[in-house]
Amino acid sequence: MRIAIISRNKNLYSTRRLIEAGEAKGHEMHVLDPLRCYMNINAKEPEIHMRGKELPQFDAVIPRIGASITFYGAAVLRQFEMMGTYPLNESVAISRSRDKLRSLQLLSRKGIGLPVTGFASKPNDIPDLIDMVGGAPLVIKLLEGTQGIGVVLAETRKAAESVIEAFMGLNAHFMVQEYIKEAGGADLRCFVIGDKVIAAMKRQAKPGEFRSNLHRGGSATLVKLSPAERATAVKAAKTMGLNVAGVDLLRSNHGPLVMEVNSSPGLEGIEMATDKDVAAQIISFIEKTAKAHKTRTKGHG
Repeated sequence: MRIAIISRNKNLYSTRRLIEAGEAKGHEMHVLDPLRCYMNINAKEPEIHMRGKELPQFDAVIPRIGASITFYGAAVLRQFEMMGTYPLNESVAISRSRDKLRSLQLLSRKGIGLPVTGFASKPNDIPDLIDMVGGAPLVIKLLEGTQGIGVVLAETRKAAESVIEAFMGLNAHFMVQEYIKEAGGADLRCFVIGDKVIAAMKRQAKPGEFRSNLHRGGSATLVKLSPAERATAVKAAKTMGLNVAGVDLLRSNHGPLVMEVNSSPGLEGIEMATDKDVAAQIISFIEKTAKAHKTRTKGHG
């Protein structure tokens, strides 16, 4: 198969591993920088060009689209879909998962466990907003933030009011969530492929920090999931419409709670913590499922 990886940097660990895994199975792997791709959008023969040349037809495309270029990256992926290339994750599903508020609303509609979440735009609503999520301590998250950036733990009501007022003053979009104290600064990253969790790790925040992201100095260890945690992770990925996803869960007193569903989960942390060849499993999934024009949306939306 001829497989394209949409990635800004072919030297990134995840991109490199996917190339190695694909080539080991005899596939022709190509890395395409989405920002270097440009599109001919027409009714008869949509095309993608790069550096002055039309790209050949690909059998499958693996999107590794960074959050900062979601809009343009999704447009390039949508063009591949219109040309009949099989996408590992569809453009619509990626856009859906990147909108933190929309993704939580969709998960909520399916009855999937979540931290209680509030969203408001007016300063007058702050007192009730804080009460809605159970009061302080609480977590305030910028909707555009990634890798733990723009996430604040407000330990007192006064601190929460100050941070919320500051974010509102900057016209920033944010949500307020209950703080799950019993999680103890740890979360679970469940790596879902198709309808299975194929690997899982526990990420523990460093002392004095509540964000467990590995980019923030958190540590990762192998973890055994409960059946409820596995089922929640798979259901969350399916709700987003993602074939491959990193689902982040918190262990709470009332069961697993979904924090986020990541459409371009990194491979380094999970492969190192679990000693599993996740990249090879992604390629195997493509081998089993890839068919021309096989998208739910047919490139629309």
